[in-house]
Amino acid sequence: MPHASLKLLPTVNQNRTPALNEAGISESQLIRFMIDDKGVALPQKLGGWGKFYPTAMDSVVRALLAWADVNSNKYLGVGCTSSLNTILNNALTNITPRTFTDNVAIATYPASTTAGSSVVNINDPSSNVTSYNTVFIKTQISVSNLVLFGLYQCYAFDANNYTIIATDALGNPKLATTTSSTAVLPQFSVVSGSSTVSVTLPNHGYSIGSTFPVIMSTTVGGITFSGNYTVTGVTSSSVFSIQTSASATSTTTGYLNGGNASYLYYVGIGTPAAGVGWGAGGWGDGGWGTGVPPVAAVGTPITATDWTLDNWGSILVSCPYGGPIYIWSPTVSSPIATVIPQGPAANSGAFVAMPEQQIIAWGSTFNGIQDPMLVRWCDVGNLSVWIAQSTNQAGSYRIPRGSLIVGGIQGPQQGLLWTDLAVWAMQYVGQPFIYSFNEIGTGCGLIAPKAAASMNGIVYWMSQTQFFMLSGEGVMPIYCPIWDVVFQTITSLNSDTIKKIRIATNSQFGEVTWYYPTVNGGENTNYVKYNINTRGWDFGTLDRTAWINQSVFGPPIGSSSTNIIYQHEISPNADEQPMSSSFQTGYFAMQDGDVKSFVDLVWPDMKWGYYNQTPSANVQITFYITDYPGNTPTAYGPYTVTQATEYFNTRFRGRLVSIGIASSDIDSFWRLGNIRYRLQPDGKF
Repeated sequence: MPHASLKLLPTVNQNRTPALNEAGISESQLIRFMIDDKGVALPQKLGGWGKFYPTAMDSVVRALLAWADVNSNKYLGVGCTSSLNTILNNALTNITPRTFTDNVAIATYPASTTAGSSVVNINDPSSNVTSYNTVFIKTQISVSNLVLFGLYQCYAFDANNYTIIATDALGNPKLATTTSSTAVLPQFSVVSGSSTVSVTLPNHGYSIGSTFPVIMSTTVGGITFSGNYTVTGVTSSSVFSIQTSASATSTTTGYLNGGNASYLYYVGIGTPAAGVGWGAGGWGDGGWGTGVPPVAAVGTPITATDWTLDNWGSILVSCPYGGPIYIWSPTVSSPIATVIPQGPAANSGAFVAMPEQQIIAWGSTFNGIQDPMLVRWCDVGNLSVWIAQSTNQAGSYRIPRGSLIVGGIQGPQQGLLWTDLAVWAMQYVGQPFIYSFNEIGTGCGLIAPKAAASMNGIVYWMSQTQFFMLSGEGVMPIYCPIWDVVFQTITSLNSDTIKKIRIATNSQFGEVTWYYPTVNGGENTNYVKYNINTRGWDFGTLDRTAWINQSVFGPPIGSSSTNIIYQHEISPNADEQPMSSSFQTGYFAMQDGDVKSFVDLVWPDMKWGYYNQTPSANVQITFYITDYPGNTPTAYGPYTVTQATEYFNTRFRGRLVSIGIASSDIDSFWRLGNIRYRLQPDGKF
């Protein structure tokens, strides 16, 4: 009787029907491919994982970052929905930023100035603000010739008062022209039936075409003010007009936020004085390294739907989605991450550009209201300078096409930003423009903020309907034979669920994986994986909500939807439990035409364990037999085989056969070899 062998293509193909996918694999779970020099697939069990940290985080992990400080201490930054943490030597430290908010009647508790001084006193009763706080004044406050609005570092005075430094548009101190304790907020004057609104704000400084931001939603005369408004007319230095989309239902006046100043306080360590710390000397000289040791302060820990994490040398840089940028230094014993007072108050994300060492923030802002297409960056090597001047390299750029910037990374030799439509390269060019921005691919926008990554000099990402790569040849789509598996699944998902998609690179095996959810509101439960060496794909079920590639800790680290952080490729098991790995081929037509075949003998051939270790794997082989592709096949098996199994007998007859390989034993590894079976013609159908 003749023999045949099982030789497979190096990919899983779900786009083809099983009958069309002859010599291919149609189903998979927790496997990977090793390329053979003859071009055939060598499916094997996926590498396992174990706990990196012994207990679960307090909430879902959205971001991970591994880095080492100047003393070679290895840290893992962990951004969760309810906390920000670091892990050092298996010890967890909660460094979640803290905030608190006050709304103060400005007429009763005003801000006050002294003629010739840029120091402004803020009266906020029982606020107990310390010099470690930063305040975000969310309502414009006019006092003397100054308009206070935005982020300011606080300087403590007493339990009810603190001071800030008033600045101009370039960040330079601005002097008050009078001594005054009369402070007012913007007043809206509306006329019934009109959408034109008169705004009174002494010394407003606006001109026609300027943008007037309203952060604190306020309703006056039936019009709700919120967001950015273009100044359409300027009556005087105290009065200007804006246009709204709705018309007033009555003629009346009202103050922004009901006349209450809104103060959002970021708790933590203030920025060191100019000339020390960040701006001069080494990490341990001045500023951070001297003075009174910091203490944990009051406030409520922030929450975040997502985080972006990076490191500025030894410093952890973190940005919660929609929030400011925080820093944490391991050399300062800082109890919590603290805001960069000079940075933008709201961002979609940030990364550190290299080698210039600049924080790049996207979906950023100048006035506290996010611009989804705005990119801002700090000065070279100075994260405290964000306002562009001829003496620094801070700056900004608004991408002109698309609806929003979805995500960004530091790619090979350039920064990369994805809108919903395209991918843009930002190339460092130095003064005067600092960065050049070029659209290098269209119709290839990013599906989720963390669906793109760089590996081995090539960038890979998932778009709304395709996978792409960027190499020296430019942007190219990646053929995906399991397109149906992922893109037909996510079509019904809402945007908030889609944002959870995560890319996971594994340099050791040349793999790029995307984890994705399958139900609205759910976490990632499934994956599709691309092998850059074999150019093959596979898929399966596994939940990962965050991931980092090879790092100072060794093999990749990922987190599960149960809030556990795992290290991968360190075990043949799934967290000390058996791993269920399997695949099933498409149908083989064992004979041409209408001739059936009979199979009665199988010779298993596999690698049954790791090199130089006990070959202990137990593998189950199952045959699925049918005469028509659409019929439910008859299963023969499973037959359990080990290295000691020379052959096994089976008796089945049919036109089409599919073969399944599976394992679920502890401490085992296998790789497919040259399985052979004996067959002969057995009559016509």
